[in-house]
Amino acid sequence: MLRSAPILLAPGHAHRSGRWQADPTRLPLSLERIAPSDTRANTVPPRLVGWLGYGGLLPFVGLAVARLMGLGPAGTAGNALIAYGAVILSFVGALHWAFAMTLPALSADLRQGRYAWSVLPSLVAWVALLLPAVAGALLLAATFLLHLWQDHRLAKAADAALPAWYLPLRWRLTAVAVACLASVALR
Repeated sequence: MLRSAPILLAPGHAHRSGRWQADPTRLPLSLERIAPSDTRANTVPPRLVGWLGYGGLLPFVGLAVARLMGLGPAGTAGNALIAYGAVILSFVGALHWAFAMTLPALSADLRQGRYAWSVLPSLVAWVALLLPAVAGALLLAATFLLHLWQDHRLAKAADAALPAWYLPLRWRLTAVAVACLASVALR
């Protein structure tokens, strides 16, 4: 896995505190070592994005494990898992609103479709909260998969305007979220 240095230091330039100063004219070391034809550099999300994305899986995994192990009062972990899934589904739906506002390659029809799609996950998430636990969890899981399909449609329509790391990251995050939500159906 590629690692990039968060700050490049200017050799020979110490700050008053004795710390090195960042050199804003140089690329991170990992990018300087990678040839432009090496696509791995484009498929690795920025460090903060990776931390936030994978960190967002911790409640999914922790609550699924707690539910499967029977930890806590009956139903609590499963209900918390469904509630967290609803919140995250609303978040990923909102990404399409942002893409509709910012991607210049989208036609007017595609832009309107992205705006319309962006609110549907929130509505589905709300319905999932009203259903019995198993039905709600499976509805959320199915909608996460549908949203991933929508991401692929958007990537194709956006003519490579999305970062190369976006879809691989979404696949990994979606796979874990769906597996955890599906665990609610296990008795």
